[in-house]
Amino acid sequence: MNLLLLLIPIWLFSYTSFAAPMDVRPDSPLSSIGDPVLPTEKEPLSQTSSDMEAHSPGMPEVRIVHHQDLNKKILIALIVSSALLGGILLFLSCFWIYRLKNSKKSNAQSQESLDASKGLSLGPILGKFTALRTAGKKGSVDAIEYQLLVAATNSFQESNVLGEGGFGRVYKARFNDNFLAAVKRLRGQGQDTEREFENEVDWLSKILHQNIVSLLGYCIHGESRFLIYEMMHNGSLESQLHGPSHGLALTWHLRMKIALDVARGLEYLHERCSPPVIHRDIKSSNILLDSNFNAKLSDFGLAITGGTHNKSNIKLSGTLGYVAPEYLLDGKLTDKSDVYAFGVVLLELLMGKKPVEKMSPSQCHSIVTWAMPQLTDRSKLPNIVDPVIRSTMDVKHLYQVAAVAVLCVQPEPSYRPLITDVLHSFIPLVPVELGGSLRVADSVSPARS
Repeated sequence: MNLLLLLIPIWLFSYTSFAAPMDVRPDSPLSSIGDPVLPTEKEPLSQTSSDMEAHSPGMPEVRIVHHQDLNKKILIALIVSSALLGGILLFLSCFWIYRLKNSKKSNAQSQESLDASKGLSLGPILGKFTALRTAGKKGSVDAIEYQLLVAATNSFQESNVLGEGGFGRVYKARFNDNFLAAVKRLRGQGQDTEREFENEVDWLSKILHQNIVSLLGYCIHGESRFLIYEMMHNGSLESQLHGPSHGLALTWHLRMKIALDVARGLEYLHERCSPPVIHRDIKSSNILLDSNFNAKLSDFGLAITGGTHNKSNIKLSGTLGYVAPEYLLDGKLTDKSDVYAFGVVLLELLMGKKPVEKMSPSQCHSIVTWAMPQLTDRSKLPNIVDPVIRSTMDVKHLYQVAAVAVLCVQPEPSYRPLITDVLHSFIPLVPVELGGSLRVADSVSPARS
């Protein structure tokens, strides 16, 4: 409507400008009256009449020729005014389309800025991640802008800290109302931090398994390094067992399910990856639990490809209490080193104790050293079990689990079982609804727990 109001005066101005000559009539009687050139002397009437008669035949011809010229001018004026009007319309249309596009672009940028202030959405990144996971494809993870992490963690506020360890802090990140993630901010700088960061991104961009945590993205900001994982709502196994709840949420069947999930994750690394992968840092703090208590392995910063490794080609790393004796003493590292660490985690699940506990300010003892004599004594075994699960455990199954744990923590690597054998020994101990093959009427589901 505004465009039409603008065009009406332009068209009227064009029309009146070109139509003005049409009102000029040279043969009008008024033109002779206004003529300043008049005869000064009277001529005889007869002569005047004869002159009029002499010239009168030519006057109609002059008048006709003049009207043809006017018609041509009118036609030209109409054509020119129409062309001018069409040009103006075309220009205004193009200008209007240009303004419309700019307006849409400006609105989009304004919306992005608004999203940034509220906690930006990872729409494209999450869409790609979901598509890859749904299709079962492996692919590289995405780099995420630092500003996104700042907005999602509320500038890394203390209230958003989920946990802290030697690697750094983990923050809860809210990217929109429906999506949460965990952001690990690596502590320290230097070659070791950079190598572990690159190792984590490299391995988790290749590995796809239900019992291995998913990496959503990473961020490099100056000297800082960040890793963005799927959110695991029940935290780590360490926080569940040794935190404020002291394992109250973990029933016997749930603990067996967690052991089965960890065994499945390790079996995938040892037997199904090519080349095989040694995790090298299996411990309760690196076992994460989702909202249904599904366990997933995390922290692949120390992971390496399989084979026999020794001190000459690998740096000694790990966590005290979980490190296999042959690796600690001689630097020998194989897949059986992961099996030993799994055995220690299994003892934590059974007894609710930490892998290394202080007896006094100057003395510590290992859970393996302390538990080994009692694990093989059936009369003593029920007494060392975590009190939280004593009333719900199946004693027959307890003896089987204790036997597996004893084999896994054998000092000699060749005596330890393959993780595949461990996996198959746990399947009959876990209820069907929790991923095993055990059928019991009163089995507990994760949701109810």
